[in-house]
Amino acid sequence: MSVLEIWGAEYQEQDAILVKAESRDLLQSICKRERVSMAVIGTISGEGRVVLVDSSAIEKCRSNGLPPPPPAVDLELEKVLGDMPQKSFEFHRVVSAREPLDIAPDITVMDALMRVLRLPSVCSKRFLTTKVDRCVIGLVAQQQTVGPLQITLADVAVIAQTYTDLTGGACAIGEQPIKGLVNPKAMARLAVGEALTNLVWAKITSLSDVKASGNWMYAAKLNGEGADIAYVTCPDITKTITPDLKLRDEGLLLHIDLAKGKRRLGGSALAQACDQVGDDCPDLDDVSYLKKTFEFVQDLITEEIISSGHDISDGGLLVCALEMAFAGNCGILLDLISKGESLFETVFAEELGLVLEVSRKNLDIVMQKLNSVGVSGEIIGRVTASPLIELKVDGVTQLKEETSFLRDIWEETSFHLEKFQRLASCVDLEKEGLKSRHEPTWRLSFTPTFTDDKYMISTSKPKVAVIREEGSNGDREMSAAFYAAGFEPWDITMSDLLNGVITLRDFIGIMFVGGFSYADVLDSAKGWSASIRFNQPLLNQFQEFYKRPDTFSLGVCNGCQLMALLGWVPGPQVGGVFGTGGDPSQPRFVHNESGRFECRFTSVAIEDSPAIMFKGMEGSTLGVWAAHGEGRAYFPDDGVLDRVIHSNLAPVRYCDDDGNPTEVYPFNVNGSPLGVAAFCSPDGRHLAMMPHPERCFLMWQFPWYPTHWSLDKKGPSPWLKMFQNAREWCS
Repeated sequence: MSVLEIWGAEYQEQDAILVKAESRDLLQSICKRERVSMAVIGTISGEGRVVLVDSSAIEKCRSNGLPPPPPAVDLELEKVLGDMPQKSFEFHRVVSAREPLDIAPDITVMDALMRVLRLPSVCSKRFLTTKVDRCVIGLVAQQQTVGPLQITLADVAVIAQTYTDLTGGACAIGEQPIKGLVNPKAMARLAVGEALTNLVWAKITSLSDVKASGNWMYAAKLNGEGADIAYVTCPDITKTITPDLKLRDEGLLLHIDLAKGKRRLGGSALAQACDQVGDDCPDLDDVSYLKKTFEFVQDLITEEIISSGHDISDGGLLVCALEMAFAGNCGILLDLISKGESLFETVFAEELGLVLEVSRKNLDIVMQKLNSVGVSGEIIGRVTASPLIELKVDGVTQLKEETSFLRDIWEETSFHLEKFQRLASCVDLEKEGLKSRHEPTWRLSFTPTFTDDKYMISTSKPKVAVIREEGSNGDREMSAAFYAAGFEPWDITMSDLLNGVITLRDFIGIMFVGGFSYADVLDSAKGWSASIRFNQPLLNQFQEFYKRPDTFSLGVCNGCQLMALLGWVPGPQVGGVFGTGGDPSQPRFVHNESGRFECRFTSVAIEDSPAIMFKGMEGSTLGVWAAHGEGRAYFPDDGVLDRVIHSNLAPVRYCDDDGNPTEVYPFNVNGSPLGVAAFCSPDGRHLAMMPHPERCFLMWQFPWYPTHWSLDKKGPSPWLKMFQNAREWCS
C-alpha cells in the first residue's frame, strides 16, 4: 500500500495515543507483555503543520544518493482548524393534520392489552439479555434482570468503582421515538423525563450531579428523535430499588402522577397496536415537579421505606403494574378511578409517573412525607401472594387473569425472536417451564463471614498466580476474590511464563481465569492448552506444580475448559491422561445445547466431594453467575462419567427451583449430563468449574437472594467461603 493509502485507510480496532518520549520503552514493554503490536508513527513538532513522509522511500533515496521525495502530505493546520465558514441550516415548518385516536367500541381492555404486551417496545427483552455477559469484571451491582425469576425489567444500571467500597455510578436511558411523530419537542422532553424516572431508583449523590448525553438519530434536516442517557455517581450501590414486588399481602401500590391528571394517548403503545398515531401525546409539563418528586423518592430510598418501584413508560400505568407483578411472581389488585377520562386513557396513557410498593406499616410515614414536600400520590391497589391480576376501574372489573397467563403473552414476542438465535427446542423448554416457575428454594449449610483479620493483616500472605491469556477477561474479579480471602494475588500472563520472567515455583496456588482466549477461534481453551502442551519446558513447569503436594489450583469458565483439556480434572485416576490432553476418553467442555452463549444467574447445589475449596459448604443450594458458550460437560466414555459421580468428583451440579440436580434447560444452562458444573481431582486440590463464584463473592453482586437468608447486602456472600477455605488449607 502507498503511504496515502495507509494514511486514509479506515482501520478497525486500533488506537492512537500520545506519550512522552521517555515513556516509549515502558509502553513497548507493556505491549510486548500483552501481545499487542505497537508502532511509533510520528512526533509532535509544534510547528502547526501535519507532515506525512514515507520513511522507507526516504531511506531508499538516501542509500542511492538521491534527494528525498517530497512529503505525501504537508498541511497547514490553520487552514482546517482556523476560521471556518459558519454552517447554516434552513428549516421549513410543515403543519401535519393529526387524527385523534379512534378505538373501536367493542374493544375490551383485555383485547387491547394482548396487543400491547406483544409490541417489541413493551414485551420482555429476554431475547437481548441472556446472550450477553452481564457480570464480567464483578463490579456490576445492578444489571438488566430482577426478582426470583430474573425477569428483564431493571430500570437503572449500577456499577461499583471497586470491590472494597460501596461507591459507584448509575446509568439510565430514556427514549420516546414514536411520540416524535406527534410532537418532536414533547418527545425530547419525555426522553429526558423517562431517563430521570429510570435513574431515580438508584441512590445518587445529587440530582445536580446527573450528566446527560443526547443522541439525535435523525439527520438535522429532519424532525429530531430524542434519546437521553443519564449517568451519575452513587454513594451507596446497595441502595438500589428494583421493580419486582416483594411484600406479598403486606404491599400497597402508590402512584405518583407527574402529569397531574392529564391522560394523553398520542404516540402510545396502544395507538401503535391499533395502527394509529393520535393527535395529542404526553409531555413533561412541569419540570420543577419532576425535580421535587425525584428528590422525594431519593429520600425514601435513603430511609429504606419503599420496597419496589417502577416508572410508567411504554404501555402506561397498567403495564407498569403488571411488570412489577411479573418480576415479583405474585398478584395485584388494581382499583383505579377514571376522573373523567376514558377507560383506555386511564390504563394505557403513557404519562410520566412512578409506582412504588409501600408496606402497610410505612404507608402513613410515606403519605406524610408526600404532603410535606408538596407531591401528590394515591394508593391504586395492593399486592397479593396469590398470582392473580385483577383490574377495576370506577368499581367495575375490567380484567381478571392469572399472572402467569399475562406474563406468557408479554414473553411471547421475545420467545419468537429467540428462535432465530437459539435452538428452538430449548426456547420451547424455557417458555413452558416459565409457566410453573416459583421462587428458588435456596438453603445454606453455613453462615457467610468476612475473612478473619489475622489473615488480612498478615505480612506473609500466600502467593497465588492469576494466570491469563490473550482474550482473558476474568482476572480482576479473580484477584479481588482471593485478596478478600487473605491471599496475595499476582497478575501473570502466559507471556511472563513463556519468556521466563517468572516461574510457578514462586506460588502456592494458580488460577486459570475466564474469558475468550484467542477469541475461541480454535474452540474454547484449545489455543491456550496448545501453548502449554506443545512447549515442553512450560508443560514440565505446569506438571511439576500439579504434582507438588503443597499446591492447589482453580479454573473458572475458560480456565475450567483449559484444566479439562490438560487432564488436570477429574484426573488420570478417573479418566484421561494427565498433561497430554490427547486421550480421547478425557472429559471436556463443548458447545452449549442451546447453540449459543448463555449468561444467567442460575441455581447450583454443592455436593459432597474431596474438593478443599468446598469444605463446609456441602448441602447448600444457591445462585451463581454462569456466562459461557461452551460449557456442556462431554464424556466420550460413559464409564468416566460413572466414575466421576461414584467418586464424588462433581462437586457442583446445576439444579432446579426445588434444589434438585437437573438436565432441564434453562436451569441447566448448557445441557451437561446429570447437571455436572464442576470437576475436582481425587485429592481435592484441583478444581475446575464453569460458573463464576469470583463474580459473586459479595452480596451486592447477587442480582437476587431470598429474604429468609437475612444477609446484609453490604456483606460477604456464601461464595467467599470457597476462597477462605483455600486460605485455611494453606495454613
